[in-house]
Amino acid sequence: MTLFDDNVSPAPAPRQRWQRGTVVGLWSLAVAVVVLFTLTFLPSAYVIQQPGPVFNTLGTSTNADGEEIPLITVPDEKDSTTTGQLDLLTVQVSGNRERTPSWIELALAWFDRSRAVVPIDRIFPAGQTTEQRNTENAALMSDSQLEAQAAALRELGYDVPQQIAIGTLDEAGAAAGLLEQGDVITSIDGVAASTVDAVRGAVQAAAGAPVTVAYERDGTPATVSITPRETETDGQKQWLLGVVLQQSFDLPVDVKIQLNDVGGPSAGMMFALGIIDKMSEGDLTGGQHIAGTGTIDAEGDVGPIGGIRQKLYGARDAGATVFLAPEANCNEVVGHVPDGIRVFSTATLEQSLTVLETLRDGGDLDALPTCGSGS
Repeated sequence: MTLFDDNVSPAPAPRQRWQRGTVVGLWSLAVAVVVLFTLTFLPSAYVIQQPGPVFNTLGTSTNADGEEIPLITVPDEKDSTTTGQLDLLTVQVSGNRERTPSWIELALAWFDRSRAVVPIDRIFPAGQTTEQRNTENAALMSDSQLEAQAAALRELGYDVPQQIAIGTLDEAGAAAGLLEQGDVITSIDGVAASTVDAVRGAVQAAAGAPVTVAYERDGTPATVSITPRETETDGQKQWLLGVVLQQSFDLPVDVKIQLNDVGGPSAGMMFALGIIDKMSEGDLTGGQHIAGTGTIDAEGDVGPIGGIRQKLYGARDAGATVFLAPEANCNEVVGHVPDGIRVFSTATLEQSLTVLETLRDGGDLDALPTCGSGS
């Protein structure tokens, strides 16, 4: 019996071919992996704004030694038994010029209503380092605290004299060698330097032409002609003298505000409300959890801020049910209010106080201005 035949070769099994759909799918997967890997490391030109920490101006804050102390301290505090909150809100920025978010992070933020993807130049102007931005924001925070104190004390009936002085100078700026730190600005082209905004407005009005700056140095009056230089910030062209102005006040009451690692001017209105609450009889909040934002000047005018959508979500997450929004930001508020928050618009410190008093006294909330009606 023959079991094997050397002359007969076994036929090879037919080679199995992949279906066309399988091949296309594998190639698509490979391309997706390459794209995903590339997007993980490819630099972007954007940063992400998201809700930041929330601070109760009637509560405490951590000082440089790690101790919990009152965020606002006033002499002879009238009432320390308040049961409500007056929250100031912050916005965190994810990314900077040294490290931008990946495209994957940007994609995830794009679909998150509490976050915003913004061009990096809007947050970090070209030529400005992160350190320079932090220094600028710290100066803005310091100024906002002084303005808030002045506005609150004036609302309470105190006389608060003021003056505009040079805080710092850009060594390469238009005023270098002409003005000095500490010089008190009295007018620009004859326009009285009553506020920082008045000075800035007079410089912008000159549209690049030389301006006559009247100032006092060590009590001695003088004038100098300075030609502003054009720059672009947040997509808008401005004329600058190359100085940081500080509005100083002769404050009749020693108010102390303790808040570390937070910059910018947007907490001004909430500082002012906190000061008024602590220096007044009774509970201004009526026991309610109120959040808000807005710059403020010594005259009590409330100005717009950035990142208000993120602040709305930050307020909601902190448990606030009432939100005070600058009237000038209302176009960014409409259609973006989280559930559980009621927003009232305000243009002045007095209007903000009216909202709080109406809430406290159980008044007609529907009669108050809101974003979208009555503002």
